[in-house]
Amino acid sequence: MNRTLRHIFYVIVALFTILGISSSILMVVNAQSLNSDTRNTRALYHEYAQPRGSILAADGTVLASSTESKDIFSFQRSYSNGPVYSPVTGYFSVTVRADRGIEASRNSQLSGQSSSLWMAKLKGLLSGEKNSGAIITTSIDTKLQNLAYELLQKNGYDGAVVAMEPTTGRILAMASTPSYDPNELASHNTSEVANSWTQLASSDSSPLINRATSQLYSPGSTFKVVVAAAALESGNYQPDTMIPAGSEYTLPGTTTVLPNAVSRGDGTNGQISLMNALTYSSNTAFAQLGVTLGQDAVANMAKKLGYGSTINIDGTDSIGVPMQATASKFPSNLSADKLALSSIGQSDVRTTPLLNAMIASTVANNGVMLKPTLVDSVRASDLSIISERSTTTLSEAFSADTAGKLNTMMQSVVDNDTPTLKISNIKIAAKTGTAELGNGTNNGWLMGFAPADGTPKIAISVVLHGIKGYGIQEAGPIMRSLIQEYLS
Repeated sequence: MNRTLRHIFYVIVALFTILGISSSILMVVNAQSLNSDTRNTRALYHEYAQPRGSILAADGTVLASSTESKDIFSFQRSYSNGPVYSPVTGYFSVTVRADRGIEASRNSQLSGQSSSLWMAKLKGLLSGEKNSGAIITTSIDTKLQNLAYELLQKNGYDGAVVAMEPTTGRILAMASTPSYDPNELASHNTSEVANSWTQLASSDSSPLINRATSQLYSPGSTFKVVVAAAALESGNYQPDTMIPAGSEYTLPGTTTVLPNAVSRGDGTNGQISLMNALTYSSNTAFAQLGVTLGQDAVANMAKKLGYGSTINIDGTDSIGVPMQATASKFPSNLSADKLALSSIGQSDVRTTPLLNAMIASTVANNGVMLKPTLVDSVRASDLSIISERSTTTLSEAFSADTAGKLNTMMQSVVDNDTPTLKISNIKIAAKTGTAELGNGTNNGWLMGFAPADGTPKIAISVVLHGIKGYGIQEAGPIMRSLIQEYLS
């Protein structure tokens, strides 16, 4: 071989080597990012060329499904009662990639691409049938979900409702308003979808945000349950222990005077029992109690009850975009006056409605905090079981003895301070909350569970943002209606 031919040979070998490396990078290293790139129309055509799996409620009601369409995308995704269930389902869109809800957290299973569906894919290959995606059955109770959305929406509330099973962590309802219709994003008309997305994303009411999991609110007096738990766990307090109260409390190191909302929270001669302090939501008592306990004790209990941690609700990175709840916040390095305010759920304390439902569930579940779950089962298109939910403990936040005392104290809230929550033959434990926002409006809260005198079956958290009244006035009827619906 002469010198010129040898050089040409080397160049050809080098070019084939470069081609092989670049192809390997494209096909292996960058495969995941290329498949998820919104500009990759081949990936879109592939996803839409086969029926995407259905999303079902616990009773089998179809929340999301795919039907054949006569266009280039082959199958049309549709949602029944879209705005009601959008916090659960999310959306699946031609132009806007799914990044929320079960459509995102279970994407590879719904699309039929998950390795867990290898048997179904093999059967499809041998039979020549289209490879259908997995069927996802959620824990959602349709009656509760519809009622929660109706009660929020009909009054134009900006807020959320979460209902859970205290002994399993199963989410029974997760409603958020204002909401959106995922059908508008599932259209095959790309210009219409683009317009809908722009309007939703730029709306002042932020309908795309799932307020149950992704919005942080000042918790107001519902946080007093956390402080009461810290006090009981310290061993220095019992429900009948008398603690400082009074009609007013001057925040340490300031001239700011903190009052109570009602005179019953003042106590007698500047003293009130821990039970009555929670019952009548005494600001002066809990502000002083928090300062006495100290930041570490309150912060440690908040941490045990989920503050500071992102909560995974569904999915993993390997099958999609996990559905997660934003981490609730309890501030650090607090001055005494800030600690006092934080102990009544004001200042910089922030929480999600989901976490408040989890805290109510923890009291109901003997002090054990469970991981919330939204999916009960995953089945292949032939109905064979791929996976089923399991109960996972997140923390043993406090003792069963403390949980029992908190239960009794929260029952006292209903029996002695908020009789409008009472339901015949159903014992309810609850805590109200009204967090002032500084602009003449409040976050109105209610959290609790029932039945409180037996095995609790439902725990609920309700938040209404920017209301004029108190939590018990506006969130109370919502919680009461949901408990009555579920237990009657």
